Amino acid sequence: MTQFGDDLIQAMSEALAHVKGEGPGVVHEPADPKAVRAKAKLTQKEMAPLMGMSVSGYRKWEQGERSVSGPAEVLLKVIEKEPEAVARALA
Repeated sequence: MTQFGDDLIQAMSEALAHVKGEGPGVVHEPADPKAVRAKAKLTQKEMAPLMGMSVSGYRKWEQGERSVSGPAEVLLKVIEKEPEAVARALA
């Protein structure tokens, strides 16, 4: 079998185990954009560029019109812990 086939079988086996409640499932608490921003003492206008997005897009997260996912979720958690580090990295 090819490497792709092996990887696909492994991925499907892991997915099935997860559905059954077996195996090492990792659950992360979702970040609350508004709470993160408040903790960092930033305005929406200051926060949006840190997230690489428009103010209106960021506002939709806070209002629950859009959900945060993937890398944006991770970046929110970094901003929550180290807002100055993110600002320095983007400067």
